[in-house]
Amino acid sequence: MNQELHKLEVRLGYRFRNADLLAEAVTHRSANSRNNERLEFLGDSVLNFIVADELYQRCPQETEGALSRLRASLVNRPSLAELARELQLGEHLRLGSGELKSGGHRRESILADALEAVLGAVYLDGGFEACRSLIQRLYQERLGRLPAASELKDGKTRLQEYLQGHRRPLPTYEVLSVTGKAHDQLFRVRCTVDGTDLSTEGEGGSRRQAEQQAAEAMLALLLGERGRQQ
Repeated sequence: MNQELHKLEVRLGYRFRNADLLAEAVTHRSANSRNNERLEFLGDSVLNFIVADELYQRCPQETEGALSRLRASLVNRPSLAELARELQLGEHLRLGSGELKSGGHRRESILADALEAVLGAVYLDGGFEACRSLIQRLYQERLGRLPAASELKDGKTRLQEYLQGHRRPLPTYEVLSVTGKAHDQLFRVRCTVDGTDLSTEGEGGSRRQAEQQAAEAMLALLLGERGRQQ
């Protein structure tokens, strides 16, 4: 194993018996036909199970829906990318020339996928308990400061509940534009509520993200409007 990947092992706190697995885990599809996509698939499944088990044990009073929201807050793309940055995983990624030029080692999706691939590689190399131990270390701080599940309802859900509670029409969302290449698009969405002259916009790497941002902004406007009326 080269010195750079050994540094990654040190940060992970795990020593690979089969160094080829770690090399594959940090290889993006733009660099080689033998890449980390299959390991990513495996790592995603193991991660979701282990985090679900941790939450089940730590939160005995929470419902299935609350547990699902908590898990989603821990294993979503931004959270995985943040963990990858803490491990300085981007420094070790093997990318094709195009991705290198466009800053692929900093891209959220690539970092998140690579971290899942590393977890898949650990699972194959050391087994379930080794992978569980690594995930517990990576998530120790986050699992120790879990938010209340009620705080994790997404913007669209909270906006809908607010409008229903005040007997107002449900919001509508309109895609205003989609820019960028297929693997790195930016969506801009408008949110409106019938019977008001309010509209908000949101942007994100997916339509869902843009809608969530627009919904959050609309809820803030409605709450501010209600506050001024009281």
